Amino acid sequence: MIEARHLRVLRAVASTGSFSAAGRELGCTQPAVSQQMKALESSVGTPLLVRTGREMRLTQAGEALVRHAAGIIAGLTAAEEEVAAIAGLRAGRVRLVSFPSGSSTLVPTALAALRAAHPGTRVSLEEAEPPNSVELLREGDCDVALAFRYEGAAGAEEWDDLVVRPLLTDRLVALVPEGHGLARTEGAVGIGELARESWIAGCPRCRGQLVEVCEGAGFSPRIDFATDDYPAVVGLVGAGLGVAVLPQLAVESVRPRGARTVTLEPAVRREIVALTLPDLAQVPAVTATLDELARAGARQSATR
Repeated sequence: MIEARHLRVLRAVASTGSFSAAGRELGCTQPAVSQQMKALESSVGTPLLVRTGREMRLTQAGEALVRHAAGIIAGLTAAEEEVAAIAGLRAGRVRLVSFPSGSSTLVPTALAALRAAHPGTRVSLEEAEPPNSVELLREGDCDVALAFRYEGAAGAEEWDDLVVRPLLTDRLVALVPEGHGLARTEGAVGIGELARESWIAGCPRCRGQLVEVCEGAGFSPRIDFATDDYPAVVGLVGAGLGVAVLPQLAVESVRPRGARTVTLEPAVRREIVALTLPDLAQVPAVTATLDELARAGARQSATR
């Protein structure tokens, strides 16, 4: 019989490449890791690891088992949490991963409300951009992932295996220096009016979207600066070093000193969602987290 603790050890060995490193990650000794791996190989009746120099390599059977391990562990976690809730244990643990502008806008409001309503629920937060955040979810390294995708972008089916909770529709806006000729524009402007400008690009996914939108308007943007840090983008624009196109949520997460936002036409939007695995969606603590994130998204939309 395969035991969940053995699967966790196998995943640790696969990700770290050695028994000693897996032991450090799991907080146990190298002999204990070795013993549990032997027990797992005995249970399945075939080798799962092959030593190659100083590292461990998965056999074909090991690769298959690791591939299924995340779903198995997620299912067990869901069962444990739900049983505990039914038994009257008012506690829970949720591992949340979010992209930075979500972490500074939607997440604080949601977690404050969650703590007030369910003080026994513990939530941890890490940051990662999609698609990395989605991979963390599928690999069993988080319970809820905030992600986004642009309207009309390819790969709409990439979340078909996940539970998708819509939170907010976020529009792209232009960011120009205060002294720019378009800074006082009342209505929307076409992105083609910025074709001759120097550009400051954001995160890789937003950068790709920027290039796609500009090329759709008949020009390629001259990107002089690129940074994943939204305050840095705003600071560079505010210093008069160029213009940028950012999601509105990203602009709302910082104070755009020396810069002005300008509405763009045609509108380019991204859908912001919270994702989880189907089994985890049944866990009360995860459900409560999704509910509060949805409320935070609704409040954010109402203030625009």
